[in-house]
Amino acid sequence: MIKLKNSDEIEKIRDSSFILIETFQGLKELVREGITTRELNAFARGFIEKRGAKPWFLGYLNYPASICVSINEEVIHGIPGKRKLKKGDIVSLDLGVNLKEYYSDAAVTLPVGKISKEREKLLSVTEECLHRGISQAVIGNRISHISKAIYFHAQKNGMDVVRQYCGHGVGFSPHEDPQVPNYVSSGPNPRLKAGMVLALEPMINTGTWEVKVLEDQWTVVTTDRKDSAHFEHTIVIHKDRTEILTSLNSHRSIFCK
Repeated sequence: MIKLKNSDEIEKIRDSSFILIETFQGLKELVREGITTRELNAFARGFIEKRGAKPWFLGYLNYPASICVSINEEVIHGIPGKRKLKKGDIVSLDLGVNLKEYYSDAAVTLPVGKISKEREKLLSVTEECLHRGISQAVIGNRISHISKAIYFHAQKNGMDVVRQYCGHGVGFSPHEDPQVPNYVSSGPNPRLKAGMVLALEPMINTGTWEVKVLEDQWTVVTTDRKDSAHFEHTIVIHKDRTEILTSLNSHRSIFCK
């Protein structure tokens, strides 16, 4: 069942999102050659807890860390550890905040120093896919409008879209209805309404769309070991606009007509 949020509830999700934004701003400053993924995780957990919130990934379905750190061919759910970032890597950071039982969720893929032209294009196209999806998240459209915008932009640029994982509702819990596929699906296709809060998150691969889970039972990688990127925003659909709650460009939310 899709749970619509009222203005007071949206404000509380916005507060959760502000903490997430600030955490990402700190993480972006730390991403550099030589830092371990464990250090990124420690920073995120400490920062969120100091703000009086919780990193909701920690313990969710027994996940052992506060953030997901996925490098190069790793798509999502990479577990932080001793691995050090190397110059030329691309690293996806996925993070969720629980502030007094109001949830926000976002992800960004960052370059580690100078990266190849191919990786630059992957990051650019994936972020463009996210914003094309957001542009279709307006009252009167359906979930499929978001899916098509993401899928066809990836295909146009010679890339493919992960099928096994998708966007979702968020706010009262980490994952809510509706699911938001990043490809054209035959599944449920509800119409978008004011009060819907969604986490849109295209995962785009330079090679095949097919992925598999490693032996740690969490880390998802591309089956051909080609690169993948992941961008995500929590958004809310208002009567007259769509608001991005988790914009990383500033500490204030951005409004999209």
